[in-house]
Amino acid sequence: MTLTVYTIEMAYAHMRSMQEQAHRSRVRKAAVSARQEAAVERRTTTIRTKKR
Repeated sequence: MTLTVYTIEMAYAHMRSMQEQAHRSRVRKAAVSARQEAAVERRTTTIRTKKR
């Protein structure tokens, strides 16, 4: 059996990677939410305009 040495540097790199992934996820969720809100507003505006 081969033992793997897990260094502080490796742990830090892994932690940093997870933090970056979480940040990208939050940014992506915010962007999707903004696009959905904009789409709803466009549909609502179009519907109101057509009724007139």
